[in-house]
Amino acid sequence: MSRITRLSNLFLRTLREDPADAELPGHKLLVRAGYIRRAAPGVYTWLPLGLKVLRRVEAIVREEMDAIGGQELSFPALLPREPYEASGRWTEYGENLFRLQDRKGVDMLLGPTHEEMFTLAVKDMYSSYKELPLTLYQIQTKYRDEARPRAGLLRGREFVMKDAYSFDIDDAGLEAAYRRHREAYIRIFDRLGFDYVIVHADSGAMGGSASEEFLAVSPVGEDTFVRCEASGYAANVEAVVMPQAPPVDRAVVDATPGAHVEDTPDSPTIETLVAQANALHPRSDGRAWTAADTLKNVVVMLTSPDGTREPLAIGLPGDREVDAKRLEAQVAPAEWAPFEEKDFAAYPMLTKGYIGPAMLGEASTERGGSGIRYLLDPSIAVGSAWVTGADEHGKHVFDLVHGRDFTADGTIQAAELREGDPSPDGAGTLTLARGIEMGHIFQLGRKYAEALDLKVLDENGKLVTVTMGSYGVGVSRAVAAVAEATHDELGLAWPRALAPADVHVVATGKDQAIFEHAEGLVTQLTEAGLEVIYDDRPKVSPGVKFKDAELLGVPTIVVIGRGLADGLLEIKDRSTGERREVAVDEAVTQVLAEVRGEQAVAEAAAARSRA
Repeated sequence: MSRITRLSNLFLRTLREDPADAELPGHKLLVRAGYIRRAAPGVYTWLPLGLKVLRRVEAIVREEMDAIGGQELSFPALLPREPYEASGRWTEYGENLFRLQDRKGVDMLLGPTHEEMFTLAVKDMYSSYKELPLTLYQIQTKYRDEARPRAGLLRGREFVMKDAYSFDIDDAGLEAAYRRHREAYIRIFDRLGFDYVIVHADSGAMGGSASEEFLAVSPVGEDTFVRCEASGYAANVEAVVMPQAPPVDRAVVDATPGAHVEDTPDSPTIETLVAQANALHPRSDGRAWTAADTLKNVVVMLTSPDGTREPLAIGLPGDREVDAKRLEAQVAPAEWAPFEEKDFAAYPMLTKGYIGPAMLGEASTERGGSGIRYLLDPSIAVGSAWVTGADEHGKHVFDLVHGRDFTADGTIQAAELREGDPSPDGAGTLTLARGIEMGHIFQLGRKYAEALDLKVLDENGKLVTVTMGSYGVGVSRAVAAVAEATHDELGLAWPRALAPADVHVVATGKDQAIFEHAEGLVTQLTEAGLEVIYDDRPKVSPGVKFKDAELLGVPTIVVIGRGLADGLLEIKDRSTGERREVAVDEAVTQVLAEVRGEQAVAEAAAARSRA
């Protein structure tokens, strides 16, 4: 028999006001409904109802991983330094890693992810190709010292994650494992019950080749992704590779006047530059200057995990901004920050607000330049002419042609993407949307196997390096993503697969007969195999009980109250708000139909006929 959860003794306190530290609607409701409580910034306690939902997510993930032959294990969260030193991630993770020392002064860490430990486990136990392929996984708590934990469970310092790893003898085996996991992930996210999209992704610090993310489509998501409806192309913005603009026709370049410096007083911004250019130096063709005619040069400071600092200059059209996440992906594992006054003081040849290509680039030192590495957005075509800084206050250079008057050290994919931009596959235009990262799959290749010397004997008796895949699902994050996707103005509204119970029975009024009948109904429902939350609180008003039922979000709500005198009770669908009255003697059948569908009705009818 399934358990009955009685509100009279459940460890629960619902709140009528939103918590002050919660930003997103779903986060507010998870706290108000008593599913989680904040223990510290980015760290949450799972209360009984929240833990039920979390365990349901885990069960779905576990079932699908087991179905493709995954074997579950569990590594410790407290880990030694040495494996992460060998892979380079002790340094690469920088301040995101929780580091500590034991009483003997030995360096330890709290695991942010476990590639190294999985690799060493296989190395310790397997030595032959005959023992492969292999898939191992765990569902375990991870730790990352987020600088700005926010959005509740979506960006925390402690979180539950499923990470799986495949081990194969060759690339063909890896590709097959990758396909199996991809199909399993589709089943997992279909069962979790929210709108999601699969996008090409950047591998980042994980390394590897092929990489895809599963994003829950949500306006509150931290990730931006693009789609092309014409072709089906979809990618996280960090992974979008815009094509290099084709060179400008040589005749056009030959007809472009030589570069010339002009006065543009008080014009340190793109907006003021455009205004001054139109006022003082109108175009000969009669068209007005726009921000798209200007070349913006942005200088940032990169800090490597070992503390080394290096400036980087980025040239892009003046009507575009540098996208922080795209730049972050391009410079990882280094971190970037805006150029500060002290940085400008260290490079006096850079004139803030008037920086031009002449002072940038590794070869610029020969002409008294900064020597700062200079990378251009790929939309800057060879032969294109620009208005840009002249490296002098109040002056800009006009008709500066890329390839004729200046060059760069390379290109960088760091400019913001916009609705209507051409799709990289050439099939149409891009639309932008936001999403919550729920899963990420990688073809890791041999990065960790080589770092940790994971080799096996092949069929010819030769030692070969094992090739690996990595597959993660944000388990605790899934609870938050579903809460954000399914709530309404009244509270949470869980899909059946994740709800903490199948039915929420509410007994209202003071008549003892109501509570007695409710007890009987709850017993019958649990005997039929349902999980039931029963609001049996004797001294709580009907209004409070109704609000709590809506706040908790169980899919089916059954109300037993004044209608009992007429032989009726009410069944409410929490998601749609639809209510209907049913006869008391049909209640069990009707609730089973609500929970399990038409098949349950037929089974119940057959049982009655047999009786």
